[in-house]
Amino acid sequence: MPKQKTHKGTKKRFRLSAKGKAKHRSAGTSHLAGRMSQKRKRNLRGTDTTSDSNSKMIREVLAGNSY
Repeated sequence: MPKQKTHKGTKKRFRLSAKGKAKHRSAGTSHLAGRMSQKRKRNLRGTDTTSDSNSKMIREVLAGNSY
């Protein structure tokens, strides 16, 4: 029986926390930030977690690996 492969796009975008939640980078942080307010840019810093339903799908496609 073949093993399930890790989805490479998901591997690059998500990491699993110790409790199994998926952490990701906030959207809208790569460029064009000059037009954003300072408050908006400050709130986009760091990582964010996904909802539980999305975390379940992400855990499946990561095939048990956390990167």
